[in-house]
Formats: sequence, structure tokens, C-alpha cells
Amino acid sequence: MGSTADFRTGMALDMEGQLFYLVEFQHVKPGKGGAFVRTKLKNVRSGAVLERTFRSGESISEVRLERRKMQYLYNNGGFYYLMDTENYDQVPIAEEQVSGIKGYLKENMEVQVLSRGDEVLGVEVPLSVVLAVTETEPGFKGDTASSVTKPARLETGLVVQVPLFINQGDVLKVDTRTGKYLERA
Repeated sequence: MGSTADFRTGMALDMEGQLFYLVEFQHVKPGKGGAFVRTKLKNVRSGAVLERTFRSGESISEVRLERRKMQYLYNNGGFYYLMDTENYDQVPIAEEQVSGIKGYLKENMEVQVLSRGDEVLGVEVPLSVVLAVTETEPGFKGDTASSVTKPARLETGLVVQVPLFINQGDVLKVDTRTGKYLERA
């Protein structure tokens, strides 16, 4: 057990039998009345985001999660297979657990796996990934005073908006939090 004073981003909480991540929080001390903490929580299993307010000092139930480095191998039949880099065990993960990040998963890529006991709760990719462009329209010279973009399909099937000078075969760095083009790699 802990209290709202122990809040930190990324913390896991057990509320009403559900497991939540603390996405963000803000301590608020109004001029009148008691202080409180405004939070944004993400359900680990469903991915639903919920906003909740706690009274300052309210007790909470913190959950310890284990983070392990694993290597993404391949997907087959609705499952994504990961390998533990320490003992070489392969773990199948349902497609629903990687639905938000599957466009960033590239074979042999290292990822962080969150688990509680033997149950895998989620997969985290690095903050940015390097992917090759497999399909895009050729860029034309012309109106470049504004930031004009075009769609580009990457090797994982992900489509991102890129500047006009990007061509097929270029290798790009993409932000996994926003899904936006960062730079050429």
C-alpha cells in the first residue's frame, strides 16, 4: 500500500480488480478546500484511458511489474513471438496486446515486455525506430514554402507523412509515441 504522494509516471496501480498505468498526474492545491491529485490512468488489458481524481494522501494499491528485454522474432496466426534474450525461451503474445505498436515491430528488434508473474501485460518499443520506405510517390519541385508532406508506406506496413524529398528505399527514423517522421537515418 502507498499513498498519492508516491505517484510517479509509469507506476502500476490495482484499482477495483483492474490493473492501470499512471500516464500522468498533477497535484492541485486550490485556494479553498483540500488538495487533490488529478490523474490520467490507462487500463493495461483494454487500453482504455480514464481520468480520476484522488484526495491528497489517499491510500493506493501499487503493483510491482517486471520488465524484461526480449527480441521480437515473427508473427504467425494472430500471435507475435518474442524470445527472452537471457534464457532463449519463446513467448507467444496475442495480436490484441500489440495492436497499438505492431506497425513499429521489425524482426530481431529488442523490446521491453511488462509482466506480472507469468502473465504478459504489454510490450513497449523504443522511443524511435528505423524503418525503410517501401512505397511513396515521387517528390516534385514546386511549392515548398510551407511544410508539404506526402504519405509513405514503410517496411512494416505503417503509413506516415513525410517531406517531399523522401524517396522509395530511404531509411527513416520514426517516433513511436506520435507516429511521426523524425529524420533520415
